Amino acid sequence: MANNDKPQRFSLSETRFMKFIGGKNLLFGLVMLILIGIAIFIFDKVSYIFQPFVIIFNTIAAPVILGLILFYLFNPIINIMERYRIPRLWGIIILYCVAVAVIALIVNLLIPVIGGQIKTFSHHVPRYVDKFNDIVDRVTSMSRGTGFSSFYGQIQDQLDKFAKKVPGMVSDYFDGFGTKVMSFAEAVVNVGVVLVTTPFVLFFFLKDGHHFKEMAIRIVPPKFRQDFHEIIESMSLQVGSYIQGQMFVSLCIGILLFIGYSIIGLDYSLVLACIAAVTSVVPYLGPTIAISPAIVMALITSPIMLLKLVIVWTLVQFFEGHFISPNVMGKTLKVHPLTIIFVLLCAGNLLGIVGVILAIPGYAVLKVLVMHLFDIFKRRYNRYYGQDSEPYEVENEEWKDNPNNEVR
Repeated sequence: MANNDKPQRFSLSETRFMKFIGGKNLLFGLVMLILIGIAIFIFDKVSYIFQPFVIIFNTIAAPVILGLILFYLFNPIINIMERYRIPRLWGIIILYCVAVAVIALIVNLLIPVIGGQIKTFSHHVPRYVDKFNDIVDRVTSMSRGTGFSSFYGQIQDQLDKFAKKVPGMVSDYFDGFGTKVMSFAEAVVNVGVVLVTTPFVLFFFLKDGHHFKEMAIRIVPPKFRQDFHEIIESMSLQVGSYIQGQMFVSLCIGILLFIGYSIIGLDYSLVLACIAAVTSVVPYLGPTIAISPAIVMALITSPIMLLKLVIVWTLVQFFEGHFISPNVMGKTLKVHPLTIIFVLLCAGNLLGIVGVILAIPGYAVLKVLVMHLFDIFKRRYNRYYGQDSEPYEVENEEWKDNPNNEVR
């Protein structure tokens, strides 16, 4: 009678085929995927409910992201000031004063030089175009009979067709000129708001950043606080090391290229070096973009200048790859270069230039989160062992006697 009163447990018998394809775990996994798909479908149908949250996120995302980037750049300086018994608030005020002084110095010294070089370049554009056409004509005349002249003729025909289409394209563009002006003005206002609010966001990040972290840890249940603290610390270390190192490497590349361009006598060396420093923030793809205007300028000047440019660029890349990046960046991210290239390409297609800039820090954060969750999974299910054990080695005799690998 007692046996009949026992509650009946749900059991699902496994056939030989089910065991072959994974058994109950696979079935439950498929059920979970179906439930997740249903949830995504429902949320997609009621997406209008989340529209206010999307607007709020788009409004605060830009100043918060810029504030975090500047926080990781300036927070080590504030920490150093605290070690010398300077209160954190006074350290932030001193840092802001120094930053304003540096910006004013750059505006007074570099901006006039860069502006003068850009103005000179705009005056010489017709001469550069004529020079480029002369080079193309010479190459064409030298390659007659080789098939290149016909190829050049096809290019010229396409350019003529494009020139005929330009008036129509211009008229089509100015049809909605009022709307375009409004969109441009709105974009300018948004950029201005971001530039104005970012210093205030950075101030509170520097002043109360540790309080934000402590508050977030308190929100998490006590059982998960240690894991959450480790994840936050690992993310902060990874992102901070990458941002600080990449900014320093970009600055070094800009300085080295300016010195090299000045030595070989390349025109507009300061502008080209600044372009290289800014684009070098993006690894691997940035240097390719940076050298393009320098190649055009050197090619217009003379073939000898192009050869000098190749030598300078090779030397700078050699120093950056063998001395600067290994010592500054180290192996903090531990990401294969091929992975970085794929991440940059995917992020660029998804989010444009913003995605390219934020791709590597975002990947670092995601990598830390996944690795930590995987470590928790290993500790929970006891299916992995210490570093001293060999791969696929089972030391626990209880696992050998338990074919279903059930946790006891």
